[in-house]
Amino acid sequence: MNKLIVMFVALALGSGGLSGCANMSETQRDTGTGAAIGAVAGAVLGGLTAGGNPGRSAATGAALGAALGAGGGYLWSKHMQEQKAAMEQATKGSGVSVSQTADNQLKLDIPSDVSFDVGRYDIKPNLRPILDRFAATLNQNPVTTVKIVGHTDNTGSNAVNDPLSLNRARATRDYLTARGVAEGRVSITGRGSHEPVASNSSAAGRAKNRRVEIFVGEAARG
Repeated sequence: MNKLIVMFVALALGSGGLSGCANMSETQRDTGTGAAIGAVAGAVLGGLTAGGNPGRSAATGAALGAALGAGGGYLWSKHMQEQKAAMEQATKGSGVSVSQTADNQLKLDIPSDVSFDVGRYDIKPNLRPILDRFAATLNQNPVTTVKIVGHTDNTGSNAVNDPLSLNRARATRDYLTARGVAEGRVSITGRGSHEPVASNSSAAGRAKNRRVEIFVGEAARG
């Protein structure tokens, strides 16, 4: 195998390791792993099909493979940047975190003091204006897709927490669709208590774990 192909394989495997870091969401880990696998396949395929310049073929194959492995990836467009700025303004002082993820998605991290009380999935009054503004930005940028992930603390069993987390995501989706966001753009999932961001040994930690994460992505287009 060409030395450059070996190098790309090593780099891709290293990227796959990085994609498993604890501080990355499952969405980001999946994208990073896909890109790494794609890079390996692309580099090997590029080397096998090389003519007079196998190094260049490996590099091209790895780049294309990474893009394909990541599922096409996400585009951080002007509209995405404007939506981020609008949500930062709308959530200022609320405790809601607004950020750009490593894979170019807009992420809203909504804590329990804004989103849901213990054991409940009805939308709190102080979350409604935030979701109203969020729905407006989504309707202004209709090419994006939305993924809503519900979480709980570890109080109670998985039999209770798993459906509770899904119901929190569903309630958030239903609120957005009632304000004009097409239901087909929104996917939901519940992770129960399986992905804590803080220790469940304290009330403050459990409050951090009762949360909803919303990811907005604009698919990269060829």
